[in-house]
Amino acid sequence: MIDSGNEYVIAVKANQKNLHRQIRHNTENTKPTSRYIATERTRNRVTTRIIQVFNDLTGISREWAGLKSLIKVERTGTRGGKPYHQVAYYISSFLRSAVDFARGIRGHWGIENRLHWVKDVVFGEDRSMIRKGNAPANRSIILAIALNVLRRNGYSSITSAQRLIANDIDKLLLLVE
Repeated sequence: MIDSGNEYVIAVKANQKNLHRQIRHNTENTKPTSRYIATERTRNRVTTRIIQVFNDLTGISREWAGLKSLIKVERTGTRGGKPYHQVAYYISSFLRSAVDFARGIRGHWGIENRLHWVKDVVFGEDRSMIRKGNAPANRSIILAIALNVLRRNGYSSITSAQRLIANDIDKLLLLVE
């Protein structure tokens, strides 16, 4: 556990050159301590995920306090009839099984898709011209509150909810009572 009492699972991107290269090396040259394979069919996609956990930390900087695991996630499948293959790497202060990491990583992406994607695509957060001081953070908080209010009131489609209630102050006020 880290001094602050928190644990971590962090995605390692290719722009973290040394760490990424060393994790790739370690995961290609040692056996995993745990492995899990899952296949998922959704809409026009078929995805197979192979999650592997490694405990060989050779060559990894000691600056990563509490580091205990390296995780490799391979995704292969088809999207719109076209094949794809992706590899993602993570580091963690947890010693867990591949099944546990698979659930946690998928859970994170569920949050990413349900919150960040909606805030960006539906609410246009990344296109916003609001950039000074606390305004971007305040806008983000307001969008998250609006999204939670809409979901709590049974709207699964935020776009439809916007169309139905945006110009009806009475409906809007009913949502927050």
